[in-house]
Amino acid sequence: MRGFNPKFNTFPDYILGITHEIWEQRGVDSLNHYYTDDIIVRSPASVVIGNQAVIKATYATLDEFPDRQLLGEDVIWSGTPEEGMLSSHRILSTATHSGDGVFGKATGTKLIYRVIADCHAKNNQINDEWLIRDLSAIVKQLGWTAEDYARQQIADEGGPNVCTKPFNQYSDMTGPYKGSGNDDEWGQAYADNLKTIMSGDLSVIDKCYDRAAIAAYPCHQTAIGRPDIKAFWLGLRDSFSSAKFNIHHQIGRNEPMMPPRAAIRWSLSGKHDGAGRFGAPSGADIYVMGISHAEFGPRGLRREYTLLDDVAIWKQIHLYTGDLS
Repeated sequence: MRGFNPKFNTFPDYILGITHEIWEQRGVDSLNHYYTDDIIVRSPASVVIGNQAVIKATYATLDEFPDRQLLGEDVIWSGTPEEGMLSSHRILSTATHSGDGVFGKATGTKLIYRVIADCHAKNNQINDEWLIRDLSAIVKQLGWTAEDYARQQIADEGGPNVCTKPFNQYSDMTGPYKGSGNDDEWGQAYADNLKTIMSGDLSVIDKCYDRAAIAAYPCHQTAIGRPDIKAFWLGLRDSFSSAKFNIHHQIGRNEPMMPPRAAIRWSLSGKHDGAGRFGAPSGADIYVMGISHAEFGPRGLRREYTLLDDVAIWKQIHLYTGDLS
């Protein structure tokens, strides 16, 4: 871990450690040295530049969810300390809606939801990030649908002409990380699975997924077995049947005491031209940022975790159709 604080023995130790320090130990100001001044943070909702913007957003979240816990389920990573390392950090969060904020007046509701953050780090600092939060899980537990919350978001931000526009390929910015992961066989195997699924061939799930596979999907959905897994991917793909699928980052790892794993960051870009997860086709140009993790066993892929932001997708649809009420 050359260039990193010696209290961190491994890169996962660093990622898990600073996350705990920032959020649960309330060391938010440590972002002044853990995040570079000009860090670029991309999420489906927007692009944020600079650690001061991240600090402000972190304090706002803690005001609304002061007891938030970030349970690190896994860190799938690639790279070296000398060249820089990319972590795909999957978090299971618990929180109580105890303060007023972007989700309205405090309700006391207890929440559980996942986040996946891809972070590039070098010399003890994170300088590039891609972040997906399961916003649809949060709003559902607070009594909204993703579709309706997207409308409310547009209204709260001042209407369609001035509201924050969701992230897409045109609003992206070039950061210091230029890598695309590694060439490990498990990352390649999972990339091949996703490419086949996105081509419309779901038979790969019967061939390559364990019959007892369990998956976690947006809106905190648990899919049990191949039929449920097929239903999720079919609903997504049918919504954007002609959209282009791109893999932007691919990691595979095989480490002691862990199953072989993979982390893939991907996108869909194209028209909302089919009926599926997002209702009747609207014709809207849509960009979907997605991150997927997989674990493999002796009978194929046995665990899958995929996050995308349903609210950001509905926001794009509403801004195109003008259906704001």
